[in-house]
Amino acid sequence: MENMGLVYFHLMAAVASFCIGSFLLIRRKGSQNHKQLGKVYMLLMLATAVSALFIPAQVGPQVFYHFGYIHILSLVTLYTVPEAFFAIRRGDIKKHRNAMVILYVMALVVAGAFAFMPGRLLHTWVWLGVF
Repeated sequence: MENMGLVYFHLMAAVASFCIGSFLLIRRKGSQNHKQLGKVYMLLMLATAVSALFIPAQVGPQVFYHFGYIHILSLVTLYTVPEAFFAIRRGDIKKHRNAMVILYVMALVVAGAFAFMPGRLLHTWVWLGVF
């Protein structure tokens, strides 16, 4: 892989998003702390999604010699973050909550699970000890 700096950036943004997202899901909603951390979480999720689009798929079929199935989750993120942001600005708490749960599950849990599958970089680093 030619641009490891981008991969490291993507990984750091994803791990930070997972930690903050987990914290936000279990804590009380609507507080000033929740609002501030939520903005950081949304920016980190956007950074994670955008950086993923520049990392070529290494496993499975590719479209345009670059994009794989996992990149669909980046598109989900790029749609869901603004949707959730504007929903809460309108006071639509239910839509905001649903979008945030979908974002967390699809973009962090599902994508994270795919990242540890055989043939992927994280699988190599974690399970085979090659860093």
